[in-house]
Amino acid sequence: MQTLDRKLYRDLWRLKGQVLAIAMVIASGVMTLILSVTTLEALAGARERFYASHHFAELFVEVKRAPLGVIEQLQRLEGVNLIEPRVRATIRLAVPGYGDPVRGQLLSLPDGRQPLLNQLHLLAGSLPEAGRDDQVVVSDAFAEAHGLAPGDTLEAIINGRRTRLTLSGVALSPEFLFQAAPTDLMPDYRRYAVLWMNGRALSRAYGMDGAFNSLTLTLQAGAREADVIEALDLALARYGALGAQPRHDQQSHRFIEEELNQQRITAVVLPVIFLSVSAFLLNVVMGRIIQTQREQLAVLKAFGYRNSELARHFGLLAASIVLLGWALGVALGAWAASGMAGVYRDYFRFPEMRFGVPAWALALSLLVTLGAALSGTWLAVWRAVNRPPAEAMRPPAPHRFRRHWLERLVPACLLGNEGRIVVRNLTRHPLKAGFSMLGIALSAGLLMIGAYQLAAVNEMIDQQYREVLQMDVELTFNEPTSASAAGELRHQPGVLAVETWRRIPVTLIHGHRQYRTSLLGMESPPRLRRVLDHSGRPQSLPETGVMLTRHLAEQLDARVGDELEVAILEGRRERVTLPLTAIVDEPLGVGAYLRRDTLNTLLREGPTISGAWLLSDSSRTDELHAALWEMPTVAAIGLLSQAERGIRDYMDETLLVVAVIFVGIASSIAFGVVYNNARIAFAERARELATLQVLGYRRAEVARILLGETALLTLAAIPLGWAIGIVFIRLLQRAFSNDLYRMPLVFTPQIFGFAAAGVIVASLLVGALVFRRLGRLDKLRVLKAVE
Repeated sequence: MQTLDRKLYRDLWRLKGQVLAIAMVIASGVMTLILSVTTLEALAGARERFYASHHFAELFVEVKRAPLGVIEQLQRLEGVNLIEPRVRATIRLAVPGYGDPVRGQLLSLPDGRQPLLNQLHLLAGSLPEAGRDDQVVVSDAFAEAHGLAPGDTLEAIINGRRTRLTLSGVALSPEFLFQAAPTDLMPDYRRYAVLWMNGRALSRAYGMDGAFNSLTLTLQAGAREADVIEALDLALARYGALGAQPRHDQQSHRFIEEELNQQRITAVVLPVIFLSVSAFLLNVVMGRIIQTQREQLAVLKAFGYRNSELARHFGLLAASIVLLGWALGVALGAWAASGMAGVYRDYFRFPEMRFGVPAWALALSLLVTLGAALSGTWLAVWRAVNRPPAEAMRPPAPHRFRRHWLERLVPACLLGNEGRIVVRNLTRHPLKAGFSMLGIALSAGLLMIGAYQLAAVNEMIDQQYREVLQMDVELTFNEPTSASAAGELRHQPGVLAVETWRRIPVTLIHGHRQYRTSLLGMESPPRLRRVLDHSGRPQSLPETGVMLTRHLAEQLDARVGDELEVAILEGRRERVTLPLTAIVDEPLGVGAYLRRDTLNTLLREGPTISGAWLLSDSSRTDELHAALWEMPTVAAIGLLSQAERGIRDYMDETLLVVAVIFVGIASSIAFGVVYNNARIAFAERARELATLQVLGYRRAEVARILLGETALLTLAAIPLGWAIGIVFIRLLQRAFSNDLYRMPLVFTPQIFGFAAAGVIVASLLVGALVFRRLGRLDKLRVLKAVE
């Protein structure tokens, strides 16, 4: 074994504590990269395989009622490949032994066989038998939530009529991988079901004989999606078409795509932050480690070792640390990704999800980590190997002494001897002290990100379900109904207040930008479904014009006072121009709001409503649910408490899990930074500390000198860390804003306190370790240094 190789092994063993601390910092960056990339690969791969094998449609069209004869005409449209009509019905269900209202969606199947598009993946049982009008296939999530199996029965209300359905099978569909109700953000598997029935039976039950109200299509290779949508809308306009919807806007696909986008952002933003911190720490730590070995370097160069050999030695030292950190990061990332994959299996109903760390991710993480290591150590190595031996053998020139302004600022009686030593050492090495303080500040900033995620998720949900949504129940009617229905609802048991609403699908257009959403008409002022400004104050709806959520206004690049073109996708399908009169702030979803009577006027209809919000007496909930079940005009009953619980569960199992992992990683970085600073300072000042002990200083007094520096640097770094954390949080908040949710920009005292407590606790732990090492200091060895 060569001499330099033996020295490398001995250095690694001697510096094992520091090596492990640096490796944990590197492992943090690698772990975030592996976690994000592996989860992204598993989700994207499972989705694409299921879409391809079960022929997921590319376009979706909803109409009021169209004859089946029009299909032949649509098949001839340029760009259309496969086309399949079907019937879609909104239903209510009663599950034996379950008291809460259940809403659902019933879709038609070709009698006794699979559809051409959106084919079912049967997990149990079979498709409904040809000719049977009482058999259905149920979605697996709903069946799992209620313990249902083929042969069980459900009671359903279809088009106002009660019927008993028998389950023939349990299945998955590429159309409902994310199975949420059309107006919900999160799945509620116990209260929302998807079922499939033979087409003839459903057409008779829903009054659709010889007709369809839903259409799915695929496109020919090379076809322009926009041209096909335009042709479909023109051909189906007379049948009350709501506008062709591309796959991008389909609810399940869109949510999964948003989640994949979040993973893509995470795979870039967080590893960049962690690996940047790693590169900085490697630069500082390697520079100071090499500085403590300047005499050894000089001796080696005097014995004839070339600069390239010494550079290789220190490069291998850095590479060994990097490889250890990379291996730890890969192992931890794979472990965390397997846990996240299990969580996503519960929300995205893939038939299979192949989990494994892709080879390209391993190679990428290794290359990125080595690149960070080389960028962090090359300067220190270059300076070390280019120093002449004679210069390196001499001890550093004594620093010129002068009283610093900081020492003059604090009275000598308050500083004491140990305090003066601490202040003088820091002021004589401002660059070294500054780098140490910056490293601690960066770790505090990372801790703030983790604390912010925990606080922001709770704030986001509280704002939506405590300040915006004040109702207990949301009712949706089968068809637009006269506003007089509100009177009947007010007389139902336990109802304390009723507020009606009208919703229509629209496309909002501003310049070259457009966004498909719904326009919600509400009573003014809205009390059960409030709209809030940026300060959280409830707003009244304007007499004219429309209000947009801030995220939607930014998507359209629209400002207050701008004119918006509104393409109405219902009724006469007219286009109107409305001014943007206000912008409101909501953390979940996007919305466009105006007065209900204004919307009724735009639609040239009387006082019509699509549904109602109810505020109810919690002690009479069961009575209210029973009464609403008997109302045939009610298509769906939504419970806000359950919707809140659903989104909290999702956030707890995804965002908050990631936040907890992030806090753990940031805490290990904080400890690693403080520990490395203290250990290197101990190595650099070992002779001075031993001298003080020989002169009669007790170990506690000497420890106060060394640890006093760490404490002073930590306290000085905390405000800087807060500033860095604010910058990190603002970047993260912008990166993670999407159509589904926007984490609010909150800076609570708990966030700042958590970051400060994290680095203080790390400093106390390091202090205990250093105090113990100080007791084992070999005074004779360190005092034999060259004078």
